[in-house]
Amino acid sequence: MEIKDLALPAMNRFASDYLIGRLEAGKFFHYALADENLYQARYKDLAARSFQRQELADYIYEYMNGFGLSEAAAANIEALRIEGSAVVIGGQQAGLLSGPLYTIHKIISIIKLAEQQTKALNKPVVPVFWIAGEDHDLAEVNHIYAMGKGKPEKMAYPLYQPKKTMVSDTPLDSLVAAEWTEVIFETFGETDYTSTLLSETKHIIESSSSFTDFFTSLINVWFKDAGLLLMDAADPRLRRIESGYFQQLIEHAQPITERVFDQQEVIAESGYSRAIELEKNAANLFYYHPERKERILLEFHSDERIYKCKNEDVSFTEKELLEIAKNNPERLSNNVVTRPIMQEKLFPVLAFVSGPGEIAYWAELKLAFEVMGMKMPPIVPRLNITILERGIATDLKETGVVLSEVLINGTEAAESKFLESVKDSSLQEIYEKTKEQLARNHELLSEKALTIDGGLKTILAKNSDFLQGQLDFIYDKIMQSTRRNHEVTLRKYCRIGHSLFPLKSPQERIWNIFYYLNKYGPGFIGELMQLEYEFNNKHKIVII
Repeated sequence: MEIKDLALPAMNRFASDYLIGRLEAGKFFHYALADENLYQARYKDLAARSFQRQELADYIYEYMNGFGLSEAAAANIEALRIEGSAVVIGGQQAGLLSGPLYTIHKIISIIKLAEQQTKALNKPVVPVFWIAGEDHDLAEVNHIYAMGKGKPEKMAYPLYQPKKTMVSDTPLDSLVAAEWTEVIFETFGETDYTSTLLSETKHIIESSSSFTDFFTSLINVWFKDAGLLLMDAADPRLRRIESGYFQQLIEHAQPITERVFDQQEVIAESGYSRAIELEKNAANLFYYHPERKERILLEFHSDERIYKCKNEDVSFTEKELLEIAKNNPERLSNNVVTRPIMQEKLFPVLAFVSGPGEIAYWAELKLAFEVMGMKMPPIVPRLNITILERGIATDLKETGVVLSEVLINGTEAAESKFLESVKDSSLQEIYEKTKEQLARNHELLSEKALTIDGGLKTILAKNSDFLQGQLDFIYDKIMQSTRRNHEVTLRKYCRIGHSLFPLKSPQERIWNIFYYLNKYGPGFIGELMQLEYEFNNKHKIVII
């Protein structure tokens, strides 16, 4: 493997402006990426705060021990207990088979940045991955994409779940999951690694009772030697540590929402669209109904000091909700506004590793953090990685397609340009003249016919359309023959597009890591980890 940098714009305008330093950072964040003393300044600010380190370390030990705790992870749990240690953290939903590649990229980013800052600060900096098990959008995690019938196809795990059940409470049927996984593996093709990889994956499925268990087991296997710490945001054991913080969020519900709206005005005045959709009476908390196993978004009605859901079948006084936070914190969970605040309360966060979309919504939380008496951590964009296989690199060279153009716009324009270059221009000219002559002659015929019988107008029009259609049909057949004559080259454009910009999206948003594990072996992730990554806001091309 080798790695090369490529300058590419981010997928959204705010993130792109943030990466290239076009933003006035102080309007949106408490720290600027361009500051040479960024991490030293953040570390100094963390030193003034206290954290429930022992309780948090105990929880992570207990959680990870159920999945097989490596020596490296155990050492990092002990490091977390030490006053003066910090963490680099990021999170994602618990996607089946680990979800899209960007989840792997984010984890690599967290680990690499933690390693770099451990050396730079000469302090223990621990990598932590926050699994969003409290998320209830199963449609985001219940599928992966694989090649089927010559194009990428979504392959969804067969599950009907009408309620807003947390992912961590969504059961994984081992037989159904194993069959679903087999179907996906068939799309990869048989290699020397397929049998063992499939067998090991099925073994993990058999020991997983939920979507989150399956995800955690995979990630732990792949990154245990790097000492990555894992936690489930939906875990009731973690909720007990968060109890006091939930009480603070309840007490500050109204000012938090008001300050998010204030910050969104700053965003709008700067010419950007808001990323967080928020109601004026948002409480920014969910209540998890213990009987219905359903996550219900709460609203805060300040005139009555009442928390209730929209259909009003669940409601609490402020005092009652505070009692729930104290005695049954497992019934509460965060939304997009309060999850980052809860993370900051729990961990000594040196840096938060984010995706492009997260950068935009974190920018709307600056004033909300200040309500809670905290600074937002440095928001560090995760590494954007594209895996370039040697065969695809050869296709690029032979077609003359520019890699950066593919990663931004795909291959459609290049393919069309190629077809134009091989098309018989004289044939097209004859076709167009024939159509024009036919239309003119048919018009003369129609004029004459209508002097004899005016009732022929409709059938004459249909006849004209039919004749023109027949010309179009035969010309299209000729074009199909042209494509067949150049099928070898056109397949190269197709392979390039499917590999690097599938479904008109970045590779990392569509493809899954198992395709590469099946093709290149179980050491593939380890080889990715051995590469030297620089956090310079450039796109990483990993050539294999």
